[in-house]
Amino acid sequence: MEQFFRNYLRILQRLHDDARKSFQDLHQEALDWTPAPEMNSFVVLVTHLVGAERYWIGDVAGEETSGRIREEEFQAQGLTSDTLSKLLSDSFDYAQSRLEGFSLQHLEKLRTVPRDGQKVSVGWALTHALEHTALHIGHMQILRQWWDQEQAN
Repeated sequence: MEQFFRNYLRILQRLHDDARKSFQDLHQEALDWTPAPEMNSFVVLVTHLVGAERYWIGDVAGEETSGRIREEEFQAQGLTSDTLSKLLSDSFDYAQSRLEGFSLQHLEKLRTVPRDGQKVSVGWALTHALEHTALHIGHMQILRQWWDQEQAN
């Protein structure tokens, strides 16, 4: 595997570790808790971010259809911290398996985004996957702070 993709996976692993830290040791009520209407729980955020990673790395960059139904990710509930951690591990393993077949030349290849027909490069799709994951991990970190504050009051 080329160094670029090893570095990419190192960043993705670090992001997944940060995600795990945000929900580790939380019980089910906390994992499904939302601080206000139209906000997402840890369960929803993890389910969505792994769905999005699979979409951008697999469906778009790898041209491998997953059958993802994005709306269902926002209905997820009742998953344990162990299950959420496994979702992250499985997502990482999938990304690693897809990227093993890529070369630097793949980064410039154009792909069609299935949901809207937009043309993006493989490099853009991979970068967007990291960007999107990082955004939602930030949400999870704030959600953890909010949960901890609620419990302290």
